[in-house]
Amino acid sequence: MSLSDLPGSLPERPVADPALDPSRTQGPTTALAEPVERVRSLWVTGVVLVNVGINAAFFGPIQVLLGQQAIHFDEGQKEAILALVTGCGAAVSMVANPLFGAFSDRTTSRFGRRVPWVLFGAILGTVALLALAGAPNVAVMTILWCLVQAGCNGAYAAITAAIPDRVPVPQRGAVGGLAAMGQTVGILVGAVIASVVSGNFALGYIVCAAALLAGVVLYLFKNGDVPLAPEARPPFILWTFVKGFWISPVKYPDFAWAWLTRFLVNVGNHMVTLYLLFFLKDAVHIEEMQGIKPEFGVLILTGLYAVMVIITSVVGGAISDRMGKRKPLVIASSVVISIAALILAFEPTWTGPLRVPWCSALASVRIWRSTSPSLPKCCLRPWIGAGTLGSSTSPTLCRR
Repeated sequence: MSLSDLPGSLPERPVADPALDPSRTQGPTTALAEPVERVRSLWVTGVVLVNVGINAAFFGPIQVLLGQQAIHFDEGQKEAILALVTGCGAAVSMVANPLFGAFSDRTTSRFGRRVPWVLFGAILGTVALLALAGAPNVAVMTILWCLVQAGCNGAYAAITAAIPDRVPVPQRGAVGGLAAMGQTVGILVGAVIASVVSGNFALGYIVCAAALLAGVVLYLFKNGDVPLAPEARPPFILWTFVKGFWISPVKYPDFAWAWLTRFLVNVGNHMVTLYLLFFLKDAVHIEEMQGIKPEFGVLILTGLYAVMVIITSVVGGAISDRMGKRKPLVIASSVVISIAALILAFEPTWTGPLRVPWCSALASVRIWRSTSPSLPKCCLRPWIGAGTLGSSTSPTLCRR
């Protein structure tokens, strides 16, 4: 949705966070200046690989490994354990993502604003994943998963902010689509890892940790991150930071509808992603009926999902740039997602999820996700918050 298409659209600066104010800069090469030079393919590749590593570390555990570990602790309470662990982790991500983003906005390292936080987040996430492999009980499992969320969200906040930092507006939709493709490939890599380790969730965590570290290497060495001069660093004002999450839905209804759409789609998408292993095991009875292990079924469906997402991410981002409008793509995506949800609800069989509408629908999530880099910087905080709030809400709804 183009936020300038309709009356009452967003102003240039609806919030007054000084870290998001480009008027503080004097020249085109300063860290806070609006980018005008197109980024090169090597830089884009580095951003894509970071997204691959982060999402492998996220979704290998979320789709399979955490569920297997929950079964290991108490099969009769596996849904409750998974809801507890992922719900707490998502709650941490709601705070960690914007907080680390604000810290990176104000970082004056000679390596730039984003690189230190990508590195720190990757290290924290890696250490927590390695420790998670030997978690002795549900409490420790929950704490360690929260640390994984904190680390990965720190890296994710920094790499997401790098796109509007470095990419000019005419190129952002295409780069955002490629970044979304990296997220999807990461989800597929996580599913491959979980399937290959075949029930050995401890080994799966170790491999996910290796994927997270490997994903950030290219960006760390080929980032082009412009350092922020100490005198240009804006102060951190807590109330201003908190206000950055609020954009009046009455004054700016376009953004309110877009935010609500993102929240609801994330709720539905995470319901499917989080409980897909248990859905295939307990509702579809895939091993008894088809002779397919549930984790391999997750891999098959994730592979189909990835193919459709890669197509729609790249094509959708490019089309949105050319059209200059987001609304038609959002409407089309929402319709297909709704159809797919109905198929899952009323036909809990192996052939139901395999149908093309299901794959197309989940892939359609990325059509409108690829438009988020086109938002003004001042809107990214509440926009990202809609996604993390949706992911934290879905475990509670599923548990009920």
